Amino acid sequence: MATVLAVTNQKGGVGKTTTSINLAAALALGGRSCLLIDLDPQGNASSGVGVPPDQRELDIYRALLGEIELEQAVHETAITNLHLVPASSELIGAEVELVGIYERNRKLLSILEPLLKRYEYVLIDCPPSLGLLTVNALVAAQGVLIPLQAEYYAMEGLSQLTHTIDVVRTGLNPGLEISGIVITLFDTRNTICHQVEAEVRRYFDQAVMQTKIPRNVRLAEAPSHGLPIFLYDVKCSGAAAYLELSRELVRRTRRPAAKARTGGAATDSAALAAGEAGR
Repeated sequence: MATVLAVTNQKGGVGKTTTSINLAAALALGGRSCLLIDLDPQGNASSGVGVPPDQRELDIYRALLGEIELEQAVHETAITNLHLVPASSELIGAEVELVGIYERNRKLLSILEPLLKRYEYVLIDCPPSLGLLTVNALVAAQGVLIPLQAEYYAMEGLSQLTHTIDVVRTGLNPGLEISGIVITLFDTRNTICHQVEAEVRRYFDQAVMQTKIPRNVRLAEAPSHGLPIFLYDVKCSGAAAYLELSRELVRRTRRPAAKARTGGAATDSAALAAGEAGR
């Protein structure tokens, strides 16, 4: 049964989609079957793994409205073990259209359930808001992964997000927990980054992942080429960080290493070699 994680932060520009794409890719390269669901109407996660807008006729929007089964919207990607359910711009209207649907907060959960046995991890890239789409993701998920930019206003809005998580936990999904807070866009030369890290760790303690994602030009460039970082520049610091984050996430979720689809146990070096070969 899959471990389902909602990757969310209502504050934009914190590395939410970058984390969704590259963490999913790192898990897949490590031999773990992974489904990435793009729940953001901007569709950046879809573009970031090489599925352009003209190939998204079957998407999460149509599945949520019951026009197709979710399985029909699953796309393969350039990375073995990584599949995508894309988003289109039509998803913008989904929150309005879902209002009249019975159990609208559980719609994503209901359409996702038939696929849970096929994957070890499902990552949901949420929109930068706390609306109905994000609530659907929180109801469908077992855990929340929160990318948090290492900047002065990092804590702004985090209390609102944690409040929303508490509300969902109380009324809709009692098992929901914060699986981790990921510090992103970290610059070791910048004093404020270290101050923000110290403050976040003081308030959230063990919820904060040890792995930090550096501010990295290659990470910023990769989406414009429709590639996860491992297929764009596997040797950069950003690739190394997301590989380490995937290891830490697996340890936290206590999921044993799976067999790679080639038949052998995947190692980190094999994952990196696979990324290099795909460039």
